[in-house]
Amino acid sequence: MKIYDDKHIKNVVFVGAHNSGKTTLAETMLFEAGLINRRGTVENKNTVSDYHDVEHERGNSIFATPLHTEWRNYKINIIDTPGLDDFIGEIISSIRVSDTILTVLNAQQGVEVGTEIIWNYIDKYLKPTIFVINQIDHINAKFDESFKSIKNLVGNNAVKMQYPLVVDGAQCIIDVLKMKMYKFSPDGGKPEKLEIPDDQKQLANELNNELIEKAAENDETLMELFFEKGTLNEDEMRVGIKAGMLNHELFPVFCVSALNDMGTGRLMGFIDNVAPAAADLKSEQSMEGKEVNATKENPTALFVFKTVYQPNLGQITFFKVMSGEVRLNDKLVNSRNDETEIINQLFIMDGKERQPVTKLTVGDIGATLKLKFTETNDTLAAPKHAITIKPIKFPPPRVKKAVFVVNTKDEEKLSESLKKIHSQDPTVEISFSSEAKQLILSCQGELHLATIDWTLKNVYGVEARFEKPKIAFRETIQRSSTSNYRHKKQSGGSGQFAEVHLKIEPWNEGMDEPQGFNIRGKEEVDLSWGGKLVFYNCIVGGVIDQRYLPSIMKGVLEVMEEGPLVNSYIRDVRVMVYDGKMHSVDSNDISFKIAGAHAFKEAFLNANPKLLEPVLELIVKVPEEMVGNVMTDLQARRSMIQGIESNNNYQVLKCLTPEAELYGFSTDLRSLTQGRATFKSAFSSYQPVPTNVQKELVNQ
Repeated sequence: MKIYDDKHIKNVVFVGAHNSGKTTLAETMLFEAGLINRRGTVENKNTVSDYHDVEHERGNSIFATPLHTEWRNYKINIIDTPGLDDFIGEIISSIRVSDTILTVLNAQQGVEVGTEIIWNYIDKYLKPTIFVINQIDHINAKFDESFKSIKNLVGNNAVKMQYPLVVDGAQCIIDVLKMKMYKFSPDGGKPEKLEIPDDQKQLANELNNELIEKAAENDETLMELFFEKGTLNEDEMRVGIKAGMLNHELFPVFCVSALNDMGTGRLMGFIDNVAPAAADLKSEQSMEGKEVNATKENPTALFVFKTVYQPNLGQITFFKVMSGEVRLNDKLVNSRNDETEIINQLFIMDGKERQPVTKLTVGDIGATLKLKFTETNDTLAAPKHAITIKPIKFPPPRVKKAVFVVNTKDEEKLSESLKKIHSQDPTVEISFSSEAKQLILSCQGELHLATIDWTLKNVYGVEARFEKPKIAFRETIQRSSTSNYRHKKQSGGSGQFAEVHLKIEPWNEGMDEPQGFNIRGKEEVDLSWGGKLVFYNCIVGGVIDQRYLPSIMKGVLEVMEEGPLVNSYIRDVRVMVYDGKMHSVDSNDISFKIAGAHAFKEAFLNANPKLLEPVLELIVKVPEEMVGNVMTDLQARRSMIQGIESNNNYQVLKCLTPEAELYGFSTDLRSLTQGRATFKSAFSSYQPVPTNVQKELVNQ
């Protein structure tokens, strides 16, 4: 395979909402370049990028798939990404290693919620971006409305490079950079290049002038040329467009029909000639504060952006060469754990097909097999040149499930399988709740969960079931209470004896010290589950020896770890031990621990105990016309609406919602809004549970 230098490698990531046509566009580009003999289709399950069995079964992209094509002495690395935000991790990691983003829009829909979600990440990384309006030959295509929706998203810096036109029943594209009309046969492919029709010349000239002005704005030299000549030639315009893309201040808009192979060759030509390469982007700062310069003369540094497990191959590690060059048998050091990895195999990946290479240069994307110590987000660097590329920050999960094996013999197998799934997709989080004694799987949505279930069953042979996780309630008290307990046990020889009198009260920050007690000691315990226990020694006259106080507190803490209402943690209580009795022979630590626990539990039940539930701050972005239905659903979930803000054609609802009520919200929201709304949540605080809900929970 031909080795390309860094100036002739372009890394382009295809992003866009579900059904925008990304996979079809990638397939058509490979076909146009002659890398495949015939185009596959999503429906026929034979495209290069959608090759996983689960993708064939579900009929949509689930994994980001690296491909490549070659066009006019340039190598274009393409990463085809999913369109559903359940798989946002695949999209974000691809954006992270891209040089240019190609955002594909369905001409019938324009900018959709999925597009907006992805745009937020593009904007965060300030990546050069091309917009491609696809399906222009569809009977319901709305190019002008789609372009308007792009301007609503990115502002007036969106600029038409092309627009579609039907002439004598034939699909055409007017190109305002080249000032030509491309006329396509019904089968697409190479177009006929024609002059722009007379009735389109005024519009084409206006758009060409706008493009010239936008190009000139991004380069001082070009601006001077523009003032001097009043125009720019095509080569000068390319320089200005590229500068604008690098400044994240110019967004070219193209139009294609990927399905019918119209306009894809011209788009690839623009990627070759104008779209930035890795060497054009600003140098990154490493975690150590060093500049990571994209030059082949620098020491080698690879950034791992994706990991895939395949039953017949094992672990496939995808990386971008951030600096230097990587060759077969190179020894590189993992900056996270200082382990040395040997690059025994080196590939260019096209879906499931592997093309062996002997080296890859800076800016290129490749893969290797069976690394022992390396995961997604790791940096592999030349020995003695340690460097850590800034890792990808993945969004927090939105759906949580308790996961159990159907066959208990598979418990260890489940654990190992979930580790691999997390390694492959860091947006899947696995944790064990010691409080609920449940293994918790967190992910991005119900479709994401269904894919995980499919993978466990079909790839790892583990049958699992998913249930609503137990909610981490807390217990506390609302008034003061006193109690005493005598522990007495005699069974021959030394017995057990202890008597404890105590008072408990609700604790809150800044409250006055308890009144009516002779306080001889105070201990504040910051509880690992939140809140505090404040423990007072108020013993007078030596009725209980000082050495037994820690045992009483230990007994109190044991009850606090498993509260009497629903076996949840107790928090924010203060305890005053003020009286009791002991025996010179039979009293010991265990006796006072038991007496303290019983006295505290009795006092707690008499202190108007209250359940607290975790409340989340929930932010929901929903189309204006669907706000009513979503608000009705939120109110049914005991949400407190904190505010509503307008954002273009969307409303952003901010509310506080009990975690217990959010179970199934992701699925219901998608159903209510046809998948057009999104949400995110974060823990806010613990709040009292309504009396009727508490009664039901306690009864359960």
